[in-house]
Amino acid sequence: MNEFFLSILVFSPLVGILVLAFLPKTQESNIKFVGFLATLPALVLSLFAFFQHLGGGNIDQYDVKVNWIHFGDFAEMGLFKIDYELGLNGFSLILIVLTAVLSTLAAIASIHIKKEWKGYFMLFLLLEIGMLGVFVAQNLILFFIFFEITMIPMFFLIGKWGYFEKEKAAYSYLIYNGLGSAILLIVIMVLFARTGTSNIEALAKIMAMEDPATVSPFSDSLKMGLMIALLIAFGVKLPIFPLHTWMLRVHVQAPPSIVMLHSGVLLKIGAFGLIRFGMGIFPEQFESLAVLIVILGVVNLLYGAFLAFLQEDFKMVLAYSSISHMGIVLMGVGALNEAGIQGAIFQVVSHGLISALLFFLVGVFYERFHTSTIMNLGGMAKGMPLTAGFLLAGAMASLGLPGMSGFVSEFMAFLGLFEEMPILAAIGCIGIIMTAVYLLRATLGITYGKAHREFAGVTDLKAAEFVPVLVLTALIVLIGVYPSVLSEPLQATLETIMLGLGG
Repeated sequence: MNEFFLSILVFSPLVGILVLAFLPKTQESNIKFVGFLATLPALVLSLFAFFQHLGGGNIDQYDVKVNWIHFGDFAEMGLFKIDYELGLNGFSLILIVLTAVLSTLAAIASIHIKKEWKGYFMLFLLLEIGMLGVFVAQNLILFFIFFEITMIPMFFLIGKWGYFEKEKAAYSYLIYNGLGSAILLIVIMVLFARTGTSNIEALAKIMAMEDPATVSPFSDSLKMGLMIALLIAFGVKLPIFPLHTWMLRVHVQAPPSIVMLHSGVLLKIGAFGLIRFGMGIFPEQFESLAVLIVILGVVNLLYGAFLAFLQEDFKMVLAYSSISHMGIVLMGVGALNEAGIQGAIFQVVSHGLISALLFFLVGVFYERFHTSTIMNLGGMAKGMPLTAGFLLAGAMASLGLPGMSGFVSEFMAFLGLFEEMPILAAIGCIGIIMTAVYLLRATLGITYGKAHREFAGVTDLKAAEFVPVLVLTALIVLIGVYPSVLSEPLQATLETIMLGLGG
């Protein structure tokens, strides 16, 4: 059974797609129920693997490797073959759980979708397959295939079910991410052509050798060029300034349930790729670029924070906030020590949960009032006290209040950076201060600002809406008060990364 575990986990939403294909498109309630139900197998299996690993179980038992594609007669030597390889480590396991949890909650949030539910949920489940596959793929070509699978449904989900400028946002997403994918494909093809393998662990070992027996040799300049190309490819996804403009459009124009997945999971593929491939395959080159990566992180942090302060639309505040918080990820990985890298990974998970919570609440506001402008949402504390309370909790987590996940991630990332680059870390602290300023300004305006409408007859959180906000808030608090729930599964992965960096 173990050899099928990851395949079932990744492709389980496919069953939901097949069931939906045979349901009449007029059966709204059945379609929504099947769409939600199809996300549960991946959630159950991912939680099973997580708690088993937390209890001391070996997650290597789920690794699978099956012969897939061979080229010519080189297969006997183990060259130029692409296998179907899936596997887990501590980092990918945490992201698999994050993906499964947010997919289920986003399926619940999809109750606000107004039209063509059948097509929506079929694309939604295809997106989940791509996201799950990205984090368990054990070779670069399989990773790229799953990476591309995420782009197709996202394009249609934005362009069909988004808001006023949805087509522009969808094409912007496609063009930017398509260019990033093209650069990534070039890197993969060069590695495959010169080494004869696309296996991630094999590539890491080959690059660590003094004089590896490759099909064609690697010069130091070529390695650096490939590392820079990876930085650009995943920098688009993260996103790194100035490759970020597409993301602002997506956050504003896509439906909130899809933005939950985009900000919570898809942006994190950029961080995952930089750590897994950049740091894992090219550790020396990554170390050479560490100062540049930290500078880019500081720029992201300050740029996003200052522009978030100037926004009047809460969606734009959260969009620039995502850019700012991804700067902390770059600063953490650029520190090249255990505290910094662990802080970056914590930030990936923490921001995924916090941004999903805040964008879900934006969806609740928009559903009620058809606006996300801060001024027009004033007086929420009186009209919708429960929603306003959860908004305050999400904002406090995002600005790094102790006892919540944002504090743990930011503290570790800055701790690691202060050890290595104290001046850049001190400059970055300005961004932390600005984060508190723009989040408190926006939250105060929404909760206690002047009310421009009557709230009579307006429903506070509905029963179905309680589930996402309660689950996300509980997870944010859990990580904040008991960070070992993440640090323990990550320990082996961190040791491997530090060993590759020579630490």
